[in-house]
Amino acid sequence: MARSKRYLASLASLDRERTYSLDEAVAILKSWPPCKFDQSVDLSLNLGVDPKHADQMVRGALVLPHGIGRSVRILVFAKGEKEREAREAGADFVGAEDLAKKITEENWLDFDRVIATPDMMGLVGRLGRVLGPRGLMPNPKLGTVTADVTRAVSENKSGKVEYKVDKSGIIHASVAKASFDAPKIRDNAMALIGAVLRAKPASAKGVYLKKISLSTTMGPGLRIDPASVETAAA
Repeated sequence: MARSKRYLASLASLDRERTYSLDEAVAILKSWPPCKFDQSVDLSLNLGVDPKHADQMVRGALVLPHGIGRSVRILVFAKGEKEREAREAGADFVGAEDLAKKITEENWLDFDRVIATPDMMGLVGRLGRVLGPRGLMPNPKLGTVTADVTRAVSENKSGKVEYKVDKSGIIHASVAKASFDAPKIRDNAMALIGAVLRAKPASAKGVYLKKISLSTTMGPGLRIDPASVETAAA
């Protein structure tokens, strides 16, 4: 695969034989040649868990200290007073059967998050085949099935991110934009790492946080020393 001059220049700034502290990694990332668009800054966390076992699933959500640097389109399934609350909170789309019909008949998916009040889950459950594979299905553990729609919309608009370990035992999540200054990237990255450390399953044995990589959308990955961030998060 041919690599761009920008990618190769970024790669040349790395020592591929070593791991970096988070501060060092962020500083190197900020020194890379700019791209034509504001790239995402992504974290990959390789965990010592077996996701095939339900008691070793690592999943959660948190509001990042400095947001994620992009607008989030939120759809809320609600009726009556909760519909009014969702609209006042800034939800982009609010409704019930009308939205479900639009999703199923028009394959409409112009939204980034779905929130639902508990009484709407009978309706939303029928959309599982569409929303589930795209990671859009509301979940009470993530705060997206709730009667407090005002809070849910506010948090998601403010930079709430969800994380979930995949079948390979890796969590991938965007934590910032490349245009953020270094302290904000570090704060957001540490917030996610801290949340994942706190979510360690009791049944997980051996090394939990095995590998960490920080990268931009179009850039190479920087290997981060897990021990350094575990100490900082303690």
